[in-house]
Amino acid sequence: MSFLQFAFMQRALVAAVLVGAAAPAIGTFLVQRRLALMGDGIGHIALTGVALGFLLGTAPVLTAIVISILGAVAIELIRERGRTTGDVALALLFYGGIAGGVLLIGLSPGGSSATLVSYLFGSLSSVRPIDLVVIAGLSVAVLGVVAVFGRELFAVCFDEEVARVSGLPVRFLNILVAVTAAVTVTVAMRVVGLLLVSALMVVPVAAAQQLSASFRATLTGACVVGVVASVGGLIMAFYADVAPGASTVVLALGLFLVAALGSQLRTVR
Repeated sequence: MSFLQFAFMQRALVAAVLVGAAAPAIGTFLVQRRLALMGDGIGHIALTGVALGFLLGTAPVLTAIVISILGAVAIELIRERGRTTGDVALALLFYGGIAGGVLLIGLSPGGSSATLVSYLFGSLSSVRPIDLVVIAGLSVAVLGVVAVFGRELFAVCFDEEVARVSGLPVRFLNILVAVTAAVTVTVAMRVVGLLLVSALMVVPVAAAQQLSASFRATLTGACVVGVVASVGGLIMAFYADVAPGASTVVLALGLFLVAALGSQLRTVR
């Protein structure tokens, strides 16, 4: 446990636990709605928010939160009202987010694409005390939404029409999922980066699904896998001197393979 003697690693460990629990929690609902790639789409548009922060000279994380929420709400309204299907709407986020981010960072004083590297691939070792406060607050907010509205969100994700007939505020709940996903992306970008954030929202869920028989068990298992992958990836990155985002995702994929193998063995038995 020698890595804990460093203050930056202590902060990184707390951030890894918080994000590792929050990202799969909301990711479970996205997977249920067959919107597993929504995290990627929001991550791309968050890139525009980060670049806008550099251009305006403000905190990139705050502008990323605002832009991500606006983009997530817009895509949900397009999906609900327009003729554009969910996958096409996500593609619009992909392309527009990347193009907007590169364009704005190029316009910012002294800006370059290299400035975005820590946001694209994560930089846990650079988490400051104020960053940890923001990550903690937003992670608790995400987990709070899941705890308070979990039943209603599951009903909407399982069958929108049945939920609407049952009297649930479907539009509000859909937008709530989108906003919560946007907040999760901006929180997780310091841990795994915007390019890999969707993996932390989806892979732990896929791993938990291999061994779970209910939605609640999947949600709980996904959070456990997310925390294990985040903490293990951080430790691996420290000792192997590799990017923490990449090591976290690789470990999560490894846990998925183990869970899939365990599921197959259980079926055979």
